[in-house]
Amino acid sequence: MKRKLGLLILIVLLGVMTACGKKDEVPTEVKAPEILEVELTVSETADVDEPVEMKAFVTQGDEEIEDADEVVFEVWEEGKKSDSEMIDSNNEKAGIYTAEKSFDHDGLFHVQVHVTANGLHTMPLKEVVVGDGGNYDEQAEPDHHYHTEGFSMEFTTPEEVAANSDEKLVVQIKLDNEPYENLRVRYEIWSDLSEKHEWVKDVKEIQAGEYVADHIFKEAGTYHVQIHVEDDKDLHEHVEHEIVVK
Repeated sequence: MKRKLGLLILIVLLGVMTACGKKDEVPTEVKAPEILEVELTVSETADVDEPVEMKAFVTQGDEEIEDADEVVFEVWEEGKKSDSEMIDSNNEKAGIYTAEKSFDHDGLFHVQVHVTANGLHTMPLKEVVVGDGGNYDEQAEPDHHYHTEGFSMEFTTPEEVAANSDEKLVVQIKLDNEPYENLRVRYEIWSDLSEKHEWVKDVKEIQAGEYVADHIFKEAGTYHVQIHVEDDKDLHEHVEHEIVVK
């Protein structure tokens, strides 16, 4: 009898200990993926017909990305974005991707690298002044609106966007390579199928220099996303990107 009673008590204690153990378990927190970082290096000036090296250093957190899905350099002359040239990169390993380009006449040229890796996309932009920089119509609309020296924006383009799905719009803003904080950021969005422009104003700075908003693209098509940035003084910059919704 005593043996049966002792066995029953042992079973009860084991059941209580198991229940307590489960109660104390804390669900594993799912961490958001690290931001895809791309350091684009291009000479600011070049002579006509001089080879210009374009280099992208791709990292995610502390990891050097050696197997990016895509690293392509896009090059175009000021005011001629529709005639841009796409140049495939060479994978030099250790997260470094390179390409080379020479220019046969004076002008202001834009170099943008398109990088896709681990489901993320970013495309930083630089300029190259070739020869004397050329002459351009001051009334023509520029390809971008960077007037503040040292200012840069890196927009993470969502991949495989589906209609009626909630998407995050993420932009990293820097000044002199340091996060630019406490800015007013708005997204202006319109499609090729409609002249109506939507304004996304509920943009939050989730960490220093990183601004995020949620948006639902209601129909399939090509959308233009123009990011407007202002500070509490006289800064007003903007840059436009495209998103394809399926």
